[in-house]
Amino acid sequence: MEQKLFMEILKKKEAVREAGLDGWLLYDFRGCNPLARSVLELNEQHVGSRRWFYFIPEDGEATKIVHAIEADALDTLPGNKVIYRSWRELHKALAALLANSSKIAMEYSANANNPYVSRVDGGTIELVRSQGVEIVSSGNLVQFFEARLSADQWEMHQQADRVTQDSFEMAWSFIEEQVKERGEVSEQTVCDRITDFFEAQNMMTYSPPIVARAPNNRLPHYETGTGRDTAIRAGDLVMIDQWCKLKVPGAIYSDVTRMAFLGDGIPTEYAKVFAVVTKARDAGIKLVKERFAASSPLYGWEIDRTVRDVIEAAGFGDAFLHRTGHSLGEEVHGNGAHLDDLEMHEDRLILPETLFTIEPGIYLDHFGVRSEVDIFIDSNNEVHVTGGIPQQEILKLSSK
Repeated sequence: MEQKLFMEILKKKEAVREAGLDGWLLYDFRGCNPLARSVLELNEQHVGSRRWFYFIPEDGEATKIVHAIEADALDTLPGNKVIYRSWRELHKALAALLANSSKIAMEYSANANNPYVSRVDGGTIELVRSQGVEIVSSGNLVQFFEARLSADQWEMHQQADRVTQDSFEMAWSFIEEQVKERGEVSEQTVCDRITDFFEAQNMMTYSPPIVARAPNNRLPHYETGTGRDTAIRAGDLVMIDQWCKLKVPGAIYSDVTRMAFLGDGIPTEYAKVFAVVTKARDAGIKLVKERFAASSPLYGWEIDRTVRDVIEAAGFGDAFLHRTGHSLGEEVHGNGAHLDDLEMHEDRLILPETLFTIEPGIYLDHFGVRSEVDIFIDSNNEVHVTGGIPQQEILKLSSK
């Protein structure tokens, strides 16, 4: 275990050096910085009640600053140990630690652009800056270690993806069957059928899927079965958003959304709005493929802006209520770059070996539509779209 952690710290030193930094200063106080704890593999340890710092320099040995009451707080990590008791001793230790540094990374985001990364409080940032160093965001360093998939994880995502696709086929057939036999089926019954299907395939979810008939699907985070009318019948537009992963350590989620209509002819309004969403989604996919084919940098905000421009040009900008997509990993919302220039300005890079969703939606007063696929960029910059062939039209289900 100690050798493994030592090698991991060496990798982080190399990353710090490649980023042109003098060091990476990780800090935590009572669990305020889960990113630091995850990067240092401290998740299974007691959070503690005193401040600690862990400095990974671009050259030389790492240093840990810990309080005398919790002197063993970072003993699983390699490096020199400095113990403080008073705040004066802490300030002195930081001054000595950073004396030869000019630019370091911390879990910080300029102008609060990225609250997912901005975990260190303003006072601590001021304290560190008072030592004469420039602080830059560690966002790309964090995702380099937290969001990239191993070959095994990429395979586990593909396994989850195959189950997700099969689950859609099962769910659509079940809805058709129930409506033909009974005239309706509740959203919750369909949701339960999906979760049972996942269980049978050794899959798990952190929360149940979204099954939403119109107008319930106008709410992006609708909770299945909570609308005024949750019975799916002939003439209904139905959204299913589902996610799952294998029940094994390190497994990676699949997260896909599709739309279907129960009846012979899809209403023009539904088809028109969905066409805008798919055009926007495909513009995002195209941008990702072009940038990685050219080995050009791509930031999360740029994908969101490209997708959002299509929807705004069609006159539905105010009805696109959320970001374009999110990092996908062992959690549905992972620690990599999100696709966002709405709720925040995501200035992290899209990195090779990371996975994320592209899921634009338009939510009107009486119905909503969304299309979601997953995107993985491999180590050769090849872009893989998972979730099946991207849906271009609303699926037509038979109700007779």
